Amino acid sequence: MSFFRNKRALVLTVVLIAQGLLFHTTSRTENIPPHDPLTTFPTVLGDWSLFRDDKIGDDVLDVLKADDTLTRWYVDKKNQSASVFIAYFKSQRTGVSPHSPRNCLPGSGWVPSSAEVLPINVPGRSTPIEVNRYIVSKGDSKSIVLYWYQTPGRVIASEYSAKIFMVLDAIRYNRTDTALVRVVVPVQESTSAATATAVDFVQHLFAPLQQFLPA
Repeated sequence: MSFFRNKRALVLTVVLIAQGLLFHTTSRTENIPPHDPLTTFPTVLGDWSLFRDDKIGDDVLDVLKADDTLTRWYVDKKNQSASVFIAYFKSQRTGVSPHSPRNCLPGSGWVPSSAEVLPINVPGRSTPIEVNRYIVSKGDSKSIVLYWYQTPGRVIASEYSAKIFMVLDAIRYNRTDTALVRVVVPVQESTSAATATAVDFVQHLFAPLQQFLPA
């Protein structure tokens, strides 16, 4: 009975059942939209400029199984830094999907101390997008992590909602493409200042991002 009282378990079970039925009964060739390589992503985002391109190790890529990735550091005119990681998946029909940072960060040694959903006003949208905000630490280092899932026409914070919308979009639009976007800003003065920096970076990042990702 405790299982049936667990809302998350119920939602996940329904999603997995629907996903299984959908993927095993659908014979249509999936609609996979054109995708510009993330290597061509702009190196200048308003006040932010490319500082460094990082390389993802082959062992990580083998586990990630993304169709395209980007990991970069940008700096602004105040010498504030922010990193962005993007993993794009053109289809989830084979069971490949983004790995949640809330699971990956502890595995990398980062310990979360706070988690919430943060609304951010971005250009071109009448309502804020909602993203996950984590405060994480490793030894003496502390960072702000913002991440979300970008699917056809949506920005989603919740992993469970992302799964539900994946099934709905597959039924309605014959698409399951998605992307995970993660922004990390080191805490230098305070968590509030680092959060403001991360929000500013997302606001400059979001418009160009829409040219490369489903939403």
